Amino acid sequence: MNWFVFWIVIYVVLLILLTLRYVKIKNIESYLINNRNTGTLQLVFTILATFVGGGVSMGLIAFGYESGLAAVAIGIAYVIGFFILSRYAGKMYKEGREFGLYSFPQYLKKKYRIKENDKSGQMFIGVVSLINIFIFFFLLAAQFVGMASLLEYSFGVGYELAAIISCIIVIFYTAMAGLSGVIITDFVQFIVIILLILFIFIPGVIDDTQWFARLQELPNSMVNGTSEGMIFLIAVPLFLSWSLLVRMDIWQRILAAKSETVARKVSLWSGIGMLPFYFIFPLVGMTVRLNYSLDNAKDATFYFMTDNVGGVFLWFAVVGLISALMSSGDSFLNVISVSVVKDFRKRIDFSAKREILFIRLAVVVFGSIAMLMALVFPDIVDLMVVGVSTIAIFVPATLVALKRDDASDYRNIAFISILTGFIVNISFFIWGVVAPEQFSAKSSFIPAFIVSVLIMLMGMLIKRPSRKHDK
Repeated sequence: MNWFVFWIVIYVVLLILLTLRYVKIKNIESYLINNRNTGTLQLVFTILATFVGGGVSMGLIAFGYESGLAAVAIGIAYVIGFFILSRYAGKMYKEGREFGLYSFPQYLKKKYRIKENDKSGQMFIGVVSLINIFIFFFLLAAQFVGMASLLEYSFGVGYELAAIISCIIVIFYTAMAGLSGVIITDFVQFIVIILLILFIFIPGVIDDTQWFARLQELPNSMVNGTSEGMIFLIAVPLFLSWSLLVRMDIWQRILAAKSETVARKVSLWSGIGMLPFYFIFPLVGMTVRLNYSLDNAKDATFYFMTDNVGGVFLWFAVVGLISALMSSGDSFLNVISVSVVKDFRKRIDFSAKREILFIRLAVVVFGSIAMLMALVFPDIVDLMVVGVSTIAIFVPATLVALKRDDASDYRNIAFISILTGFIVNISFFIWGVVAPEQFSAKSSFIPAFIVSVLIMLMGMLIKRPSRKHDK
């Protein structure tokens, strides 16, 4: 306990010093997108920190404990996705800067030519923002579940109290620092994750599995990646890879880049650096599965660390993971709050200070809602998978916006595609939760993505807009 408190104090002091030194909130652009002046290394670190950070790492470890190497499919999807993103990142940055955009919903609003007095258009952008917020609630709740699990073991407090403590920490820092602060915590988090992998996770896996020989004791489906079925294994890289084009946190990072070149380079380097993490973390979960039978897979991370590191270094590892969870939580909460204030308020001439105040209030409200989700639904695997996969329903409408100058002609079709995909996803997810023996909740995005694509394609074929746009 004493060493845990020691490392917590060290981390908090470091965070405060870095924030005071580097975070300067001068205007709304510095709070939301770091003045569109972020370099390649900073952005690569903040993206990788989000995609392999605390909630994701613990979620993948839990996923590995439950389903083995099926979790690797998510990593493969993201590697493909970042290479797809590099094709569009320059355009995303250029048009974002040209139109003065801060978020993904604002981009759709601009491309689909939605005016302030257009009621159907406002409904479209409202649904887009609400669904995005819903998705990021799941991702944020996953961070709170992970933090609460670690605090529960570290302090011996109940899960509920630990979740509340986690929420307060993330809300306070996010409200104060904005995206500039998120980038700083992401930078620290990524370094910590690298240290944990090099000195704890990889040596621990090798030692506990006797250089992987003991993995044959697990069911074959866990080792060959088919625990969730072949459909899941194939569909995740095929469908989920496109979701990076529509993630609000990715758009925020691209818009924060200092140039088109940086935006493209960041996409490529993030993809290259992604995959190893998505092999290592599931292997950690599989290692725990060899030695323990747990009531809840979310506890697998702590069991692994107590087996493989002790004393002062155990608490360093725990604090490191908590900092990683906090950083990812900062990122997701920042995205939700920015979307609410920028996409839902009417065009009122707010001063920068007043707008930042509203964003900070949104941070408090939505952080509290995500905490309630973590208390009611503490399954970190399902929270993570639903959060990252549901986003794919936006892909058809976004590709039309990115590739066609006449995107506004297909606005109603895009709206139906997104809304129907969302309804299908939620329906199949509920089915999977209620009757897991009939359908896996983790696969709910597959029919949703297919429905969204088919509706968009059929609608465009039927619509056949006038040729004047093509001239």
